Amino acid sequence: MANATTSGRLNRFKAMEFVVGILLFGTICLAVLFAPLLFPDGGTKIDLAARLTAPFQSFAHVLGTDPLGRDVLARVVTGGKVSLVVGFASVVGSIFVGVAMGLVAGYYRGAWDALLMRFVDVQLALPFILLAITFFAILGGSLINTIVLLIVSQCVQYARLVRGSVLSLREREFILSARAIGVADRNIILRHLLPNLLGPVIVLATLNFANNILLESSLTFLGLGVDPTIPSWGGMLADARTYLQTAWWVSVFPGLAILLTVLGLNLLGDWLRDSLDPTGRTSR
Repeated sequence: MANATTSGRLNRFKAMEFVVGILLFGTICLAVLFAPLLFPDGGTKIDLAARLTAPFQSFAHVLGTDPLGRDVLARVVTGGKVSLVVGFASVVGSIFVGVAMGLVAGYYRGAWDALLMRFVDVQLALPFILLAITFFAILGGSLINTIVLLIVSQCVQYARLVRGSVLSLREREFILSARAIGVADRNIILRHLLPNLLGPVIVLATLNFANNILLESSLTFLGLGVDPTIPSWGGMLADARTYLQTAWWVSVFPGLAILLTVLGLNLLGDWLRDSLDPTGRTSR
């Protein structure tokens, strides 16, 4: 009876976790999607007469204005596009590159395994900030370069995860049977191995999506990432550093947007982990 009660509470908690996660992340996505309709000027309109207007004092500027009189709400919603695009594109690219590396290394072993895994070891040993500084010093900061940097730095996580799973799956009966009847390696990889790897990859992708949003904001804050002329959460935080004591809202609302987005994604990632791998659930 006690176990049933505990299980029921756990299920309700997981359902609440999913609902809160989807509400937070879904609201941010919808706001960013409809940003061109809600704020046609993209938060770039300057109104010096209304500079540093405090939040909730004007219907025209609900969240206040920045030192140039630009609407903070418009810039927060518009700036979310950069973070979401970087997070999504870098995760998709990392999945394609990392999963391919892991499948080849784990299935064929030998020289391919040694070569690819040594690259993974070197990549994981490099501090991210050192890699970022070197990368942007050579290629310069831009939206595309930020996405490429995140793909290069994170594809190795998928490669190691997939390789470990393939090493255990390649000796299973259904794989040995497929080999015995002459199924081509390509079909074994795509039809038998890959579907069994999707669960862990999706969970890692969800968590990396949140992490990439933080990394993009951090790089832009340091002046290494996206062009500062493009509205972004990290850029807004960088511009607001000197106004923390006199205009707190200029930095608080972009930071809050990052917090809510990352929190929503982490809640969804936790829910996906338990849903796709029930045996790995942790007791609460």
